[in-house]
Amino acid sequence: IDKDTMKIGGSLASVEQMQIDGSVQFDGVGGLSDHIASLKEMVIFPLLYPEIFESLKIEPPRGCLFYGPPGTGKTLLARALANECSQGDMRVTFYMRKGAECLSKWIGESERQLRLLFEEAYQMRPSIIFFDEIDALAPVRSDKQDQIHSSVVGTLLALMDGLASRGEVVVIGATNRLDSIDPALRRPGRFEREFRFSLPNKEARKEIFKIHTRDWNPQPSDNLIEELAEECVGYCGADIKALCAETGLCALRHRYPQLYESRERLQINMDSVKIKASDFSMAMQKTVPASRRVVPSPGRPLSAISKPLLQNTLERILQTLQRVFPHAELALKKDQQQVKQPLFSLNPTLGNYVVDNDEESPSTSEEKPTHKMLDLEKVEFRTFSRNPRDQPTSYRPRFLLIEEPGSGQASDLAAAVIHSLEKFPVYSLDIPTLFASTSPDETCVQLMREAQRSAPSIIYVPQIPSWWETAGPTLRSVFTTLLQSIPRFAPVLLLATSNEQLRDLPEEVKAFFNNEYEEVFKIPRPTWAERRHFFEDLVMKQAAQPPALKNNT
Repeated sequence: IDKDTMKIGGSLASVEQMQIDGSVQFDGVGGLSDHIASLKEMVIFPLLYPEIFESLKIEPPRGCLFYGPPGTGKTLLARALANECSQGDMRVTFYMRKGAECLSKWIGESERQLRLLFEEAYQMRPSIIFFDEIDALAPVRSDKQDQIHSSVVGTLLALMDGLASRGEVVVIGATNRLDSIDPALRRPGRFEREFRFSLPNKEARKEIFKIHTRDWNPQPSDNLIEELAEECVGYCGADIKALCAETGLCALRHRYPQLYESRERLQINMDSVKIKASDFSMAMQKTVPASRRVVPSPGRPLSAISKPLLQNTLERILQTLQRVFPHAELALKKDQQQVKQPLFSLNPTLGNYVVDNDEESPSTSEEKPTHKMLDLEKVEFRTFSRNPRDQPTSYRPRFLLIEEPGSGQASDLAAAVIHSLEKFPVYSLDIPTLFASTSPDETCVQLMREAQRSAPSIIYVPQIPSWWETAGPTLRSVFTTLLQSIPRFAPVLLLATSNEQLRDLPEEVKAFFNNEYEEVFKIPRPTWAERRHFFEDLVMKQAAQPPALKNNT
């Protein structure tokens, strides 16, 4: 391998292992506990507990694919995995390659470099190969693609799962565009597992804030972090990190403004720099989340002005929605993740890891099975396959919010509903999103298929009467066909709003929603008590406050 590495010279990127920052560990990654547990099964457990896989006669997964929006922690998790695998007696070689680094202008050199990379990874096993932006290396093969690029894709397919086994070599790919990857890569044997990195929910944002502020002195209070996690809807992990950095700079500007005017180095006392809640609010005004730079998020909480008028209506909508879409009940629970008994527990007396035995669960192999045991196995399997308590069932969940013409309440309430269900990915099929591209039909197909793939999810259609009128017959047919092709019990919610009454809607739109099953909610006007609460807060509290005194310091 060393001779081959010397032969290729400087025309190609070297095949040396990567030296990465050792400060990133699994405890520095927030909101991705499920992905971390799966990566431990793939990489760490085969090194620590090889007898488990030998006794079960199975091979651990050797490939996984990270996909999701930018800034959600795909590359960060790969770096944390490399650092965790280099602790103690474990030594795992880590190779990181960008998609464009493996390509060359010389015919056959790209394929040769891929072969050298896998050969050296096999010699240095156990090892990890991480391909960042893998969609640039292995795009979808088609007639429009040149033959050279197709050869690179074919070489990668053969190396990942060819005639020769690649041994203890784990391949991880990361991409922002899942549909651009060749479908042959997405099968067991190559990329067994696909991890979706979505935007963090409220609990995940709290974890990320605590990670980035744990070294501050003093640390922000729990109430402040709770409020920040509530306000930072649509922020990814990179946005929260940038927000914390901007907050520190805002505190520095308040304490030492003369630093920006002096050309000389001044003596400063960093203990006097205290970060306050006002610094966070000023930093949020300057920070634009990555998700809102392209397409703004449809979900937002009720504003402080409209909350006295619409809060009770929002609660009734969520209660009705839980009956139509039972998965919403799991998302609205604060303590949705119950503490489970771990499979691997640390025994302080023995000083090592032991496996807990489950005595209540019947074994799949008994010497003399009885009728009672067979019935128990059937019950256990039936409970495993479909448990209505853990896996709620909903039949084609659809929900329509109808408002009075000109009231404008449906848009605020629908955005608040999406904000409350932020655990689920939302795909907005509004007019600007569809007609921003040259082919609205293709955009509709892509969004609805992605919603079905990432179920449970929400398809949001604002103002469906005007949407139906603007869309042409082809787009209507495509939308109706895709909506009917979704499996009946798939947890994909169709959420729509309308400023027209149900009797005035087109017949095709009325067929989507069943009024008898509470799929249509008519938004009422604010009651007398809600209006009084609104004006009492506005007139008696806010307007009656004395003016603030001028601070001359």
